[in-house]
Amino acid sequence: MKKIPITIVTGFLGVGKTTLVHNMLKNANGKRIAVLVNEFGEVDVDGELIGAASNEEEDSNLVQLPNGCICCTVQEEFLPSMLQLLERKEEIDHIVIETSGLSMPKPLVKAVNWPDLKPHITIDAVITVVDAVGLATGEICDRERVQVQRLADDSLDHETPIEELFLDQLTCADLILMSKRDLVDEEKFEEIKGIVEAKARPNTKILPVVKGEVDNSVLLGIAAAAEDDVDSRHSIHEEHHKHGHHHHHNDDIENKLLVYPETKDIKNLVGELKQMVEGNEIYRIKGFVNIPNKPMRMVLQGVGDRFDYYFERPWREGEERKTKLVVIGKELSNVE
Repeated sequence: MKKIPITIVTGFLGVGKTTLVHNMLKNANGKRIAVLVNEFGEVDVDGELIGAASNEEEDSNLVQLPNGCICCTVQEEFLPSMLQLLERKEEIDHIVIETSGLSMPKPLVKAVNWPDLKPHITIDAVITVVDAVGLATGEICDRERVQVQRLADDSLDHETPIEELFLDQLTCADLILMSKRDLVDEEKFEEIKGIVEAKARPNTKILPVVKGEVDNSVLLGIAAAAEDDVDSRHSIHEEHHKHGHHHHHNDDIENKLLVYPETKDIKNLVGELKQMVEGNEIYRIKGFVNIPNKPMRMVLQGVGDRFDYYFERPWREGEERKTKLVVIGKELSNVE
């Protein structure tokens, strides 16, 4: 019985996972791709954008898991969602899972070996997306401080939660995509690539990416069968649990919803958001913007002080026209 291949797309908040999946669907060339999206936040921005790309009915090939981290709730969320998709396995050629930016991929790889799933699916590849100008350069992971820890403590019993998450996503990857390549020069890119190569498993292929554009022939059909190679994918998080250090890697990361009736000037809004980022530990801002007298809904996404916005689709009849933004970070009580 032929197994359905699964591609897991992982990576930290704001690295470009949704853009990549969006492009995979637009360039499916007749391949029937089902998508499972795990969103972190009260507004399902990623699921809506991917749903628009699929041109499918809402109840067909898109499964959304909002407000969760499926690596921590594999049995409660991932298993029933996969079983739901497998009820229509004859209609599906490939499954793509976009994890939350706070998820570790290895628990999903291990879950494929469960008796209910093993006969039906196989991991085609774990694809980890890395932000070339943010995550890997220290905007989120402070490499210099981590290196000091390494030199001071050979046992490395403790990593920062974000660094731990970054490393676990890299060491599970079959393919690493360096997004936003166009925003760094050649010398800086080679430096970042060297850092990523040192953290990843040996001989893991690393590709530069601009705006999530990669040919599907590169992304699909890797046939890594990662579920049969779990032990080679080292996880710091799992090591902590083996040694009795039980914790959840995203306990102190929260999300806050900002709602405004309308946004008259998008540039003023972006300026205010940049000030907010400067004064708080914010990893990601994303959502939809209501520009008065404009028939189109605007998408806004931000990582660090880098913001992108564009008109996406017309507002639907009866749809509530408001600006709704999800802010993801730490200690957000003063954010408003």
